[in-house]
Formats: sequence, C-alpha cells, structure tokens
Amino acid sequence: MAFQKAVKGTALIGGGAIATVFGLSQFSQYRNKHGTLVQVQAAEVAPVKNHLPTREQQILALQTNGEFDVIVIGGGATGCGCALDAATRGLKTALLERYDFSSGTSSRSTKLIHGGVRYLQKAIMKLDFEQYRMVKEALEERAHLLQSAPHLSAPLPIMLPIYKWWQLPYYWIGIKLYDLVAGSQCLKSSYVLTKSRALELFPMLRKDKLVGAIVYYDGQHNDARMNLAIALTAARYGAATANYAEVRRLLKTTDPASGKLRVCGVRCRDVLTGKEFDVRAKCVINATGPFTDSVRKMDDEEVPNICQPSAGVHIVMPGYYSPDNMGLLDPATSDGRVIFFLPWEKMTIAGTTDSPTDVTSHPIPTEEDINFILSEVRNYLGTDVEVRRGDVLAAWSGIRPLVTDPNSKDTQSISRNHVVTISDSGLVTIAGGKWTTYRAMARDTIDAAIQEHNLKAGSSKTMGLQLEGAQDWSPTLYIRLVQDYGLESEVAQHLASTYGDKAFEVAKIAQVTGKRWPIVGKRLVSEFPYIEAEVVYGVKEYARTAVDMISRRTRLAFLNVQAAEEALPRIVDIMGKELNWSEQKKKEELETAKKFLYYEMGYKVKTDQLTDSSEISLVPSDIERYKKRFHMFDKDKKGFITILDVQRVLESISVQIAENTLHEILNEVDLNKNGQVELNEFLQLMSAIQKGHVSGSRLAVLMKSAEENLRRRAAIPVDRSGGGV
Repeated sequence: MAFQKAVKGTALIGGGAIATVFGLSQFSQYRNKHGTLVQVQAAEVAPVKNHLPTREQQILALQTNGEFDVIVIGGGATGCGCALDAATRGLKTALLERYDFSSGTSSRSTKLIHGGVRYLQKAIMKLDFEQYRMVKEALEERAHLLQSAPHLSAPLPIMLPIYKWWQLPYYWIGIKLYDLVAGSQCLKSSYVLTKSRALELFPMLRKDKLVGAIVYYDGQHNDARMNLAIALTAARYGAATANYAEVRRLLKTTDPASGKLRVCGVRCRDVLTGKEFDVRAKCVINATGPFTDSVRKMDDEEVPNICQPSAGVHIVMPGYYSPDNMGLLDPATSDGRVIFFLPWEKMTIAGTTDSPTDVTSHPIPTEEDINFILSEVRNYLGTDVEVRRGDVLAAWSGIRPLVTDPNSKDTQSISRNHVVTISDSGLVTIAGGKWTTYRAMARDTIDAAIQEHNLKAGSSKTMGLQLEGAQDWSPTLYIRLVQDYGLESEVAQHLASTYGDKAFEVAKIAQVTGKRWPIVGKRLVSEFPYIEAEVVYGVKEYARTAVDMISRRTRLAFLNVQAAEEALPRIVDIMGKELNWSEQKKKEELETAKKFLYYEMGYKVKTDQLTDSSEISLVPSDIERYKKRFHMFDKDKKGFITILDVQRVLESISVQIAENTLHEILNEVDLNKNGQVELNEFLQLMSAIQKGHVSGSRLAVLMKSAEENLRRRAAIPVDRSGGGV
C-alpha cells in the first residue's frame, strides 16, 4: 500500500516538471522537423564497391588519386563518421589513422548508446538548455544507431535500485522525463518495480532496505566492431581508407587571393613500410579525439588547448555477476560519480571512473580505480555474492576528449557537447561529443567544411544509412549458418551478431573440424565462440597486428586477458601465413601483444595480486591441509614441485595434459621464475585465493582435483572388502 501511495504521489509531484519538459521537447521537435527539411532520411546512392579494396590498394589510391576534396585525420568513431558522411555526399575522400581503426577511445567505452541520464539531470537542475539540447540530439541519434546496425546493437533494460522512499519520486520523475525527451524515439517506456519483482529480475541485488526499482531503456553495442563497420562502409562508398597511416605534418600553400597560408594536404607515413608520401586535399579535417590539440599545434604552435582529457576505467567480470539481459545503474557513488554494471558478450562490465589524465596512446588501468569500482559494486550486490578481486578478468582505461575552457580542472562538471572550429589556415577540427552522436558530429563537420572550402556537395545522406553487415541481417540469420554450414549454435549466433550478413563469408572459409559436430569452425579458445576463420577474415578487414585481432576484430582482450594470451600463438600463426610474416616478425608480434595485455588490458594489475612478497594469512589447520596436498606431488620432500612431479601424479589418475600447457600452469604460480613451484609460493597462492585476490588458478584446481582422485583410488583393505582368496 505504501509503495502504491509513493507512486501516486510521485505522479503528482512530477506533473509540473513533465509538462515543462514536454513543451521544450515539442518545440525542439518542431524546430528540427521544420528547420532541417533538407536532411535526407536514407542515402539514395549505392555503394560503389562490392568488394573491399585491400589495404595495399588503399595506400596506392592515396598516392595516385590526385587531389582529394577531404582528408580526415583519425580513425575513431567520429573520424570514420566524417569519412562516411563525405563519401556518401559524393566528395572525394581520404581517411588516415595512425594505428588501427578504433584503437583509441572508441573501443574502450562503456558499450552504451545513450542520451545521458545524468546530463538531463544537470540540464533540469541548472536550467541549461544547451545540455538539454545535447540529450535530445543524443536520444535521436541513439535511435538511428540502433537502426543502422541492428546486428551490432540492441536495446538494454537498466535497473536503478531504490533504497530510500524519497528517492522513488525523485528518480521516477527524472527517468520519465528521459522517456519524454526521447519522444517517438523512446525505445520502451520505463516502469517501476516492487522489491520482490526487482529481486526476481536481478537476484544478485542487496536486499537490505531495498524499496523497489525503476527500469529504463538505453542501447548497447559492440563499440570496436561498430567503429570498424563505419570505416568499412566508408570504404565501400569510395573513401580511400587506411589504417597505420600516420600524419607527420600539414602541408600549406599561399592563397593567391588573400596571401594567407592555407592547409592543402598532409605528409603521410605508411607505418608498416616506413614509406612517406604527400596526400593533397582542398580540406583537412582533424578528428583525432584526445589528440585534437596535437594536430591543431601542427597548424599553429601557439593555439590554446580546447580539450581536457579524462580517464575512464572499466573492468570485466564473469557473467554470473549480472542477469543476461538487465543492467544496473548506481546514480550516486561514494564520490558522486556514476557507475554502470552491465551484461556484455556474456560477461559483466562495471565502470566507469572519471579523473583528469595526460594524453597517451597507451592508457593503463590502475589498481586504485579497479578497487574503487569493486567497492561500489559490493555496495549494490547481496552479501551472499562475494565480489572478489580475482574475478576481474580484464580492465582497461579510455581517454574521453572533453571540450573545456583551458582554465577548468573539474572534468566531472564538463558536458560532452561537440564543437567544430576552423583555423585561419582552413583546418577543420571536430572535438568533444560522445559515441552516440558520432553521425550528427560528422554531419556538422562536413557541413562546416563544405561552407568554408566551397566544396560542391549536397546535404548529409547518412540518416537511415545501413552500415556494413546490416543490409540482409535478421534475428534468425544464425539458424541458416547452423543449417547450411554445420556451425555450433553459439558460434553461429556470435558470427551473425558480429558480421551481420557478412557472416556467410566467414562461414565459407571456416575449417572442417573432423568431428561429427560441429562440422566446421575451430575455436581459438574453448570458452569463447571466436573461430580461426575470423582471423583470416580479419586480415581482409585491414587487421595488421596481433593486437588488432585480439582487441578489435575479436574482443578477447576485453573479455578475458588470459584467454586472449592463450589464443595468441594460433592467431599469430594464422596471420603470419596470411601476411607472409617471417619467424622473427611472428615473435615480435607475439611479444608486442603480450605487452599490450600486460599493461593496457589489466594483466599486470591482475598478476600483481600474487607476488613473491604476498602475505600468507592462513590458519594453522589450513596450512597443514595445503602442505599435505603439496607433498602428494612432492614425494621426494624437495620443497618444490616441477612439471615431472605433476606429470607423475596425473599419470597415476589417468589424466593427460600437454607439456606446454603444464609449463603455462606452473608459470602462473612460479613467482621467482626458476622453473619450479616452491611450498611457500603454493601457500601464497592458496592464501590469495582465500582472500579473493586470485581466482581461476589452474594449478590450484588441478592439485585439488588430483588429491580427490587419489583419495578415491586408495586401496580398500581386505578386511573391509569382504575378504579374498
């Protein structure tokens, strides 16, 4: 009864606020409809290339195709969006990315396609119409993004648990306003849940003092694959699109009419070959995210900074931490930040942090940020769910390119509005913004470029344009993959949701397994649906390094760093064959990828949980129990165990494990790296496991399993066996 009264009271309290925002929303919709009639709802031009040009062909096009209308620097979501917008308007377009497409911030997001609930809150509390307009635009773009690549994105319900009665009307009003601002683009209407229903849908929630919950809808996507889809679509529409093409400097010429220096192209370096060449264009666009100011300073060394970078750390945990199809929002953490807790790729993402940072190509997640996120997660999950540090399977840091006043230091109060600026020399810069609004940002940028440089092109044609893989995709496409090719259902679903209608091209090159089922599709690692054929296809999608493959063509590095490391040797072998790598090059790729996992994807902070200085905090009875287990392997009382000791025990229980795998298993625990596991190292491991700092240790599981097997196989005394001859 109290719950119903609260909901009714909420409706009355929120009426005035809703009416106000409804009026603003209707005015904004009217202005958008009547002020942008020139916008085309779907591109009427067809892609000019049925087959993707190779990277080598793209590099050749950059060198031989003469002057371009537009050069876009930056292969993130915004840069690729600019290239696609320009190419579909018929402009001769080039896209240059120093590393790989989506190698920066665009692959390290929260994976949400959203308008920004917290920005709407700020807009209302501060009566900030610009913030409101940003949310309105983002919600419109959210709908477009979900429609343009339905195989890569989907609506996601997100629960906001309520632990105080007064919060129910407060948050209900805010979420209903969010629905209202979305208008006809609202994905699904938000709703209120009772305590019992909330726990039914999200059983991991903390029950104590839970009042109820509010559920609203936003979108979710595979960010790196979405970015790549935009780049590939631009390539199909004729853009000369190249990754590992670094801009060394801007080219300038004197304008005969004004006598001023004007940007007329770039000096480019093919990172893979070292060759340098000039690419000329009527217009150069700077869409480099956090590196915006470094490109602007190529144009003018004295120009003040317009970006203030902010680091956001995310962690990935096992899928059992969240329901399969329900996210969680913590709207007010202990320090005022917002934390999302979301299912993604059958795992759970938690994040993000928000703190000022320096600009770097290789941001590293810190233990402090990881522990902050874990602490906030513990506040919302029940006491029966032990949130363990050892369950962090991957962690990464992304740098947000926030637009700010150069004197501002408070990144949490900065909106992610985008700005388009044009320098005296004609360099067009797009800065700020957010993933969801990449298309609108690209549209505004190309509009500004056309006006500034008198380019001959019409209005934007990207609204309604379907991205790579979306054309013939359907939710049941994976069934055809199972029936026609003999793929596992899980693998088929993964291929369909990653490549869309291009999944058939991957299935066609999948290797025969030699088993009764599945017929084709050899997995790279057993617990993930990625198959070897994706590595071959990834090379066609311009992957040129092992890091490209484990982090952006597949998402293994973002899901489980140990699984990614396990898959690396096979990935390097396949890529080596496709790209004609030497043995030395394969070795270098393997080492570079391992370094990437170690520093940028959280492997270092994970392995730091178990060091040779780790404290052993076990009770005496546990120490004795673990010593007995250790000595079952160390029969000779050497004080350490080697691969031979483990092999001997495994043979006695008829278990076979490859020698190289045993090397890996022991190496995880061999802290001083002397090729053997000493008793003290084993006790440190068991102590770390008990404290939750380490989980999933293969050696610990193997030794426990072997001990149980040996006990079961112990000889039964004759007097207990019923006698004998």
